[in-house]
Amino acid sequence: QVQLVESGGGLVQPGGSLRLSCAASGSFFSYNTMGWDRQAPGKQRELVAYITTGGTTNYAASVKGRFTISRDNAKKMLYLQMNSLKPEDTAVYYCGTRAQNYWGQGTQVTVSS
Repeated sequence: QVQLVESGGGLVQPGGSLRLSCAASGSFFSYNTMGWDRQAPGKQRELVAYITTGGTTNYAASVKGRFTISRDNAKKMLYLQMNSLKPEDTAVYYCGTRAQNYWGQGTQVTVSS
């Protein structure tokens, strides 16, 4: 059974940091590029970052240099370290894979003073 569960979201002040985690169940994890999307209120869902099975990463221009995606295939875990957070990073963050169209239910990140 496929399941993706995000955690680690919350309220943080501008300039702060958060680490999102995503726990996966199912055999698909190790064989797929995994990524994080986000959707802010009133805006379209957008890709934040992805990481291939070989560890190659790619980031949206808006987060490059501030966010770091990583994965642990043995634990079936996906992570997103978010530093220097800005109010415009406020969104629901989803982990998943586009290839299989598997996504979690999301975790809310709010950046506000």
